[in-house]
Amino acid sequence: MTGERKTGFWTMNKCLWTIVLLVLGNVLFAQSISGTLVDVQGQPVQGMVFLDGTGLKAESNEQGFYRFTKVKAGNYKVVAFVPGYKTAYKEIEVASDDLKVGFTLSELETELDEVTISDSRSEDLGIGWLESVSGSAIYEAKKTELIEVDRIIGNKAANVGRQVYSRVPGLNIWENDGAGINLGIGGRGLNPNRTSNFNVRQNGYDISADALGYPESYYTPPVQALDRIELVRGAAGLQYGTQFGGMLNFDFKEGPADKKLAFLFNQTFGSFGLYNAFQSVGGTVGKFNYYTFYQYKRSKGWRPNSQQDQHNFFASVKYSFTPFVDVKLEHTYMTYQAQQPGGLTDLEFYQDPTQSKRARNWFDVGWNLTAMEWNYRVSSRLKFNNRTFHLSANRYAVGNLGRIDRPDVEDENRNLLKDDYNNWGNEFRVIYHYPLLGQRSVLLVGNRLYSGRTLREQGEGSNGSGADFTFVNPGEPDDSDFEFPSSNLAFFAENIWNITPKLSVTPGLRYEYIDTEAIGYYYDRREDLAGNVLYEERINEDKGKVRSFALVGLGVSYKHIEVLELYANFSQNFRAINFNDIRVDNPSLEVDENIDDERGFNIDLGIRGAKQGKFRYDISAFFLSYRDRIGSVLRTEPDPRFNNLVDRTFRYRTNIADAAIVGLENFIETDIIKWIKPTSETSLTTFLNLAVIYSRYISNQEQGIEGNEVELVPPINIKTGLTYRRGNLGISYLYTYVAEHFSDASNADSTPPVPTAVEGIIPSYYVMDLSMNYTIRFLKVEAGINNLTDQSYFTRRAAGYPGPGIIPAKPRNVYIGVEFQF
Repeated sequence: MTGERKTGFWTMNKCLWTIVLLVLGNVLFAQSISGTLVDVQGQPVQGMVFLDGTGLKAESNEQGFYRFTKVKAGNYKVVAFVPGYKTAYKEIEVASDDLKVGFTLSELETELDEVTISDSRSEDLGIGWLESVSGSAIYEAKKTELIEVDRIIGNKAANVGRQVYSRVPGLNIWENDGAGINLGIGGRGLNPNRTSNFNVRQNGYDISADALGYPESYYTPPVQALDRIELVRGAAGLQYGTQFGGMLNFDFKEGPADKKLAFLFNQTFGSFGLYNAFQSVGGTVGKFNYYTFYQYKRSKGWRPNSQQDQHNFFASVKYSFTPFVDVKLEHTYMTYQAQQPGGLTDLEFYQDPTQSKRARNWFDVGWNLTAMEWNYRVSSRLKFNNRTFHLSANRYAVGNLGRIDRPDVEDENRNLLKDDYNNWGNEFRVIYHYPLLGQRSVLLVGNRLYSGRTLREQGEGSNGSGADFTFVNPGEPDDSDFEFPSSNLAFFAENIWNITPKLSVTPGLRYEYIDTEAIGYYYDRREDLAGNVLYEERINEDKGKVRSFALVGLGVSYKHIEVLELYANFSQNFRAINFNDIRVDNPSLEVDENIDDERGFNIDLGIRGAKQGKFRYDISAFFLSYRDRIGSVLRTEPDPRFNNLVDRTFRYRTNIADAAIVGLENFIETDIIKWIKPTSETSLTTFLNLAVIYSRYISNQEQGIEGNEVELVPPINIKTGLTYRRGNLGISYLYTYVAEHFSDASNADSTPPVPTAVEGIIPSYYVMDLSMNYTIRFLKVEAGINNLTDQSYFTRRAAGYPGPGIIPAKPRNVYIGVEFQF
């Protein structure tokens, strides 16, 4: 009996002790230690954090965040170690509460980190500029713009270009569709058509159809998926390729570092049947960071025959092997189909801009883009970066490309153009920081490999009215069938030499090897007015063109104080012409078979600065020399349809002349309230974006061109506005004015109007936009009115799709959106 009691007693005590130990274990092991590693400028740092004597360690991520979990109660020494920085430690006591332990790390005198311009990117202003060294690129002394997308109050669902790029001086923005599926921007007199004069990138890699031979961008990333937009003007050619316009990079969001799972749902509705659904998911799980989104967009359009439907998917996964080595894999899939209402003549536009004369024109695009990036930071001095990408895409267009002043006969076969693109590229970069003459210097070297292959077919399509993209003669299209292979090898280098702590000199060099070919056939034929063939000949071609050359550049920067930097740069530019954009049978246009590459240079001279939260400005002058500029002129020749007894007039695309473009690009923004009350949480910012440009053709390869204004150059381009923020409320007003300018090099005016409406004046216009947003915890409401005063205007005259003729801009329209974040 006694033994039984003892056994029961010990059994009960064991249970009690087990419960006590479990409770104490939960208390002792439930604590966590977390914090961030930053440098003296507040920028996050990746490194290792140790609990001295325990063997426990944690890595900080790109945001500098680290975390220990299940740490026993007791006294510890937390040690932060990052190569190139002084080792730091803090002694702590872990009790019953989670601890926050952060470190601000100082550089070792023998180590060098990235050179930066001291500015304030966290302020409540709408634009900034890129750091002198950012990631694996050098931007010292260059004309740059940095758009923080979250700061934009506007119609992001429709990618309204004048709102997104409102603070970028000198951009000529074309408005092609009402849903913002395609972006068309150009600067300094360069053609805005599908942003083809910029090297367009996404997360640092190419996204255009054929970056070498056909650099038109039929895919534009949705603004709602972007973290920021980076622009570098003409001096970008040394690092990113030879485009005159510079580089435009869309930098996507990543999954949050402090959440395993974060959701965003956005639903936006607008006038003319606009509906945009955007959903994203992202987060960080262990060493994996992921981000993905799906977007669906549709619109009925504000003109007849202008419906659009788009699907867009993106997924990105990044794995960090250590704080210094990571690899990222991305894939983009986009498809859209749009009916195109065609252009109008001048008379038709002023009578009724809502009408449509083309009911059988369709456009279909598919984009598959895969990329991989890896980074290896050997130390704070040395970093390697490599990006590889592959594009498989198509662009199909069917419809009537004939003169817009002639009717579209319902039973006639339509023109059909089919392009298929298959490209790949690789870009490797090395950034090295080193001491020279007691100052910090930075060297960038890299190389680029690129291979492109475009298949282009053109001939007669069906005589129906639907989106039918099959040829009448699929085995041998009636007009042309070409393959356009291209290859490119480039080496580049830039170096920042800091002569003093304030003065730097940045020389650069780029070597290019370009090989382009054209293999296929086309039909040379002439018809009479009744459509009877007068003569026809099939021409087989097998052409190639190889060129190699070097480009040089030089930048100088003097940073007197934080609010005053003087910068200047010179950079040579080159734009290769591929046979790709020659072989297009367009009744409104003929192309010179001997069209040649374009050459020239950009010069910038500017002054810029910023004061935390109060103002920011960038005032600069530029000069663009453009040799052998390609443009369109009106020509006449004997018309074989009338036995050469009368002449016919047609548009001819060729190297028409050398051009000189000079101008001022000015931007200033200030917060009025911060001047009156610096500590106020309310903000009222106003800005002025003003470009004044003078352009002339200075030599004459085509008769009647010398002394003319360069086409597509508005002499005055103004955007100005106000943004009010208080608490969770934001309201923005934008005013845009673009002065009258010419659409062609012959400077054809509109009195009397040209019957085809392809040549003529782009009249001056102004537009006003009003937008707002309001956030309540996880809910955001957005609404606005675009084209507030319902102006009737147009921004372009199209020679082919989506015309030909005048393409009217969208009238007054409204939108409202609801966004949830969890």
